[in-house]
Amino acid sequence: MAHAQRPEFDPELLAALAVIGGVFPPTITPDLIPYMRHAYASPSREDLVGGRSLDIVDINIPVSAAPMYGSVIARTGTQGLVGCVYLLHSGGMMFGDAFSGLDDAIEWVLDLGIKVVTVEYRLAPEHPHPVPFEDCYAGLQWVVQHAEELGIRPDRIVVGGASAGGGLAAALALAARDRGGPHLCGQLLDYPMLDDRGTPSTRLFDGIGVWDRVSNETGWNSLLRGKAGAPDVSPYAAPARATDFRALPPAFIDVGAAEIFRDEAVDYARAIWEAGGEAELHVWPGAFHACDIFAPHATVSRRMIRARRDWLRRMLVE
Repeated sequence: MAHAQRPEFDPELLAALAVIGGVFPPTITPDLIPYMRHAYASPSREDLVGGRSLDIVDINIPVSAAPMYGSVIARTGTQGLVGCVYLLHSGGMMFGDAFSGLDDAIEWVLDLGIKVVTVEYRLAPEHPHPVPFEDCYAGLQWVVQHAEELGIRPDRIVVGGASAGGGLAAALALAARDRGGPHLCGQLLDYPMLDDRGTPSTRLFDGIGVWDRVSNETGWNSLLRGKAGAPDVSPYAAPARATDFRALPPAFIDVGAAEIFRDEAVDYARAIWEAGGEAELHVWPGAFHACDIFAPHATVSRRMIRARRDWLRRMLVE
């Protein structure tokens, strides 16, 4: 039986990898978690805003053990109730913060006139599952309950996130259905982290790209107390473990063809389709993980960004 071949990186993106590796190493082991928390920290709020017409209002959300911090980002002068993305950050469940990777989300606010609520959740390994998930679910409930005072249309809320945040967003969509929780009009899953068991594409990337097989094992074992791949993992930790994909909100799923999450993203879209649901799937040729964050000006990155924004416009504005 022939071994699967690793897809080639887009030439334009390949040139960017040499620069990216100095900030985001392809292989993350447990001893690198403190370094990643420092290296992947978000820019200052002033740098993020960059003089643009944005309002950022901080919020404190009560959860079971401690306050959960977040921010509501809106275009200055926004009036009335508008659609919202409840956004969960990337970082492999181990690092990142509410302002990590927000450049594209700020453009949604400016271009579409929507609001983004971005939140902190407690991180593994200090806080393994179910803590990050329950933090995010409690935050979603609070935002929906306070939607009108936040200037948000309660019937136009999308849960979204990239990488680990995409996995959390998928878990929230499952839980909202299962628990009779908030109504969601969509789920935005950018190259989501969905399956602790690994897939064929997981095994194609060692020591290359962004987020390789070892990094993935580090993230899952941090979240699952070293039990990644065990038979009893909850779908609220690893949404690919779900057995019922009926009655989920419409999904936008995108992923690079040259990254480890390719197969689990495709499988997740297929499961939604087979259950009669709606999923818009994009598999971007030659794209590595999170290339739109690390190399946003590359041609394929710009195509990714445009497709995502077009879907959000249909879900939240039109």
